[in-house]
Amino acid sequence: QVQLVESGGGLVQPGGSLRISCAASGRTFSYYKMAWFRQAPGKEREFVTAMICSGSATYYADSVKGRFTISRDNAKNTVYLQMNSLKPEDTAVYYCAANTRGYGSSRDSSAYNYWGQGTQVTVSS
Repeated sequence: QVQLVESGGGLVQPGGSLRISCAASGRTFSYYKMAWFRQAPGKEREFVTAMICSGSATYYADSVKGRFTISRDNAKNTVYLQMNSLKPEDTAVYYCAANTRGYGSSRDSSAYNYWGQGTQVTVSS
């Protein structure tokens, strides 16, 4: 069983930055593929970014490419999402997800078998 706990969400002005974190339980965190998804009010959950276990490959949604950066610290069992140049349309609940099975598309939410509770990010002046 893996538990994921997000933190760091909040209110930020357009153009601002925010870093959210996801702490994971489990002794084999370094083997997990980790991802961030988000869900805005009235919309479906959408892929944001993912990183394979070694960190050698990352994937981004076109809407966040160049603005968001995923990173991980395997020693701390933590994955981060650095969000820069935030826009009002980035407002959503952000979910951390883990794929411990080792297969499935990085961009497909069904590939992830563990999810955090979500953290709210609001971009507004």
